[in-house]
Amino acid sequence: MVAGYAAKQLVENGLKPGELTIVSADTSLPYERPPLSKGFLAGKDTEAGIRINPEDFYREHEIEVRLHCEADGIDAGRKLLRLRSGEDLGFERLIIATGARVKTLDVPGSDLAGIYYLRSMEDAGRIRAHAASAKRALVAGSGFIGMEVASVLAQKGIAITMVLREDRIWKKFFTPAMSRFFESYYAARGVQFIKQATVAELRGDGAVSSAALDGDRTVACDLVVAGIGVRPVTELLADSGIEVADGVMVNEYLETNQRDIWAAGDVANYQDTLFGKRRRVEHWDNAVSQGQHCARALAGERTPFLHVPYFFSDVFDLSYEVWGDPSGASEIVERGDLGSTSFSVWWLQRERLVAAFTMNRPDEEREAAPRWIEFKQHVSAESLRRSDFPG
Repeated sequence: MVAGYAAKQLVENGLKPGELTIVSADTSLPYERPPLSKGFLAGKDTEAGIRINPEDFYREHEIEVRLHCEADGIDAGRKLLRLRSGEDLGFERLIIATGARVKTLDVPGSDLAGIYYLRSMEDAGRIRAHAASAKRALVAGSGFIGMEVASVLAQKGIAITMVLREDRIWKKFFTPAMSRFFESYYAARGVQFIKQATVAELRGDGAVSSAALDGDRTVACDLVVAGIGVRPVTELLADSGIEVADGVMVNEYLETNQRDIWAAGDVANYQDTLFGKRRRVEHWDNAVSQGQHCARALAGERTPFLHVPYFFSDVFDLSYEVWGDPSGASEIVERGDLGSTSFSVWWLQRERLVAAFTMNRPDEEREAAPRWIEFKQHVSAESLRRSDFPG
C-alpha cells in the first residue's frame, strides 16, 4: 500500500519516466488491504477493483514493478539493495515498506489443511474458496481482523466460534460497555464466544476437524482463521546500520538513521509529535499517509509527519470509525445509547480529547473528532455529556 500511494504521489509531483522501481514479494500490483477482510473476502470486490492504481498506470509512467521479488539486505553506504536472487539494485533514495507478517499458531496440528491467516490477497482468496464449503469455523483472536472475518463468514451461513484470550472482545481498545454491545450483536447473529481460552491443539486427518482448547474443551471446525497479531518485517536490515527496535526506527520526518533512506507503513516506528511518543501503526490510513509523506520527501519537501491515527471497520451491517490514541485517557464519555447501533465514545486526558469512536452519529461528531485531536482542543466531559453537541 505504501508503494502504491507513494507512486501516485510521486507522479503528481512530476516523477520522470524510469525513476521509480517497486520491489515486492507479493504476487499482485499494489492493492488496498482493508477489503481483504471485508468486501474481497465476501466475494463482492475483485482483484482489479481493489488495486490502488490500475495496471496501465505503472506502464504509462514507466514505473518498474518487480513482483515475486524479495529483498535480502541493504548496503546503506554503497546504496545497494540486495535481492534474494543475487542481484543488486542501486538506488539514490529508498523507502522501506516491508510491512509485517502474521503471527502463527505454534501448537500441534498447526500444519493441517484448513488453517489460515489473513495478510495478503492470496490469503483472502484461499479463505474465500474454503468458506464456500465450510460448515463450522473457529476464529482465533478478537481484534478488528478477527471481528471482520467472523462477520463475513457468519453471513455466509457458517457457524462461527470466536476464541478470545481475554474476558471480553477487543479488550485492548473497547471499553467494557462497547464490548458488551458487540458481543450481544454478534451473538444475535449466531456467533459463539469462548473467552479466556487459547488453542492448545488442532486435530484432524490431513485437514482440521476440531480444535482442543486449554481446559479440556473441544470445538468442532472445518475452517480455522487466526488473527493473533503481526510482527514487523526487519530481517533484511541486519548489518545494514539501520536502527531497528519493534520496526524500523525513524524520526518525525520518517527518516532512518541512514542518509536518503525512509521507512513507512506497518514497519515504521516513528516519533509521533502530536502525542509526544513513539508509535508503530498497523492500519490502512497510516500506510496511505506515510507513503504520500515519503513521496513528498523524495521530491525535496522536509516537514514532520503529523497525523491523527485513524481506522475504520465494517462488521455485519455496522460501520464505525476511530481516531486518536485512548491509552493515556483519564476519563471516558459516552454519547448516544450503547444499547443501540448509534453511539460515540470520547476519551479525555485532562480535558484534552485524545481519542474518539463514532458509529452512526451526526456528521458534526465525525468532523469534530480528528480536528479536536489534531489541534489539542480542550473540551470538558460535562459539555460532551450534554444532549447538544459542543462543536
